[in-house]
Amino acid sequence: MNAPYGLRCVENCLTCHLRSESFFCALPKESLKVFDRIKQVTPFAARSVVFMEGEAPRGIFMLCQGQVKLSTTSRDGKTFLLRLAKAGDVLGLHATVTGKPHEVTVETNEACQLNYVSREDFLLFLKEHRDACLHAAQQVSRDCQDAYDVVRSIALSHSISARVAKFLLASAADGQHTDGIILATLALTHEDIAQIVGANCETITRILSEFRRRDLVELRGSALIIYNKPALEQLVLPTC
Repeated sequence: MNAPYGLRCVENCLTCHLRSESFFCALPKESLKVFDRIKQVTPFAARSVVFMEGEAPRGIFMLCQGQVKLSTTSRDGKTFLLRLAKAGDVLGLHATVTGKPHEVTVETNEACQLNYVSREDFLLFLKEHRDACLHAAQQVSRDCQDAYDVVRSIALSHSISARVAKFLLASAADGQHTDGIILATLALTHEDIAQIVGANCETITRILSEFRRRDLVELRGSALIIYNKPALEQLVLPTC
């Protein structure tokens, strides 16, 4: 299926070439057939809001391709970017299951394909398919672990430089390694990175410039290049 925004959407979950074992939809065939019937293929343009913090849940969105940002806003209007979701993640799962308002705002970082399932259909699906319940529980567990990692990073890092270094290393975890250099994609602005590590944009710009001067890391548009991984890892280690 050719869709807007330059996407080539996949309509049939049973023949999907995007799915991997880490995806929520890596279900047994019979369960997957049912999921395929109740889902709706939904393409989103870049910088589109999928749902907002405080909004009542309408259902879940499974990210099939693309990247989205999960953020929350404080009472004084400060935005904190919690994490980047990747293909295979289910968005809005906790709110859909509990019936409580969404805790986060989800915005696409690029053109995305999301498969939508209404709350009523999804809860019935979980009730009738135990394997799907297990996958949902695993997804909630991963979400909790991600939240713990964010809190641990902010609370235990001795400097913003350490937080930035840790974030860049995590972002390059699946990058290409060539002669000690790691190349990955990071389609984020300095403001986005600032919201992730709990800093301001000016500080991030200064730290990235310093990393570049020391031949540790370079950002060229959406390309993240790590020249010296061991030195970057050294920055993350706690100091006595």
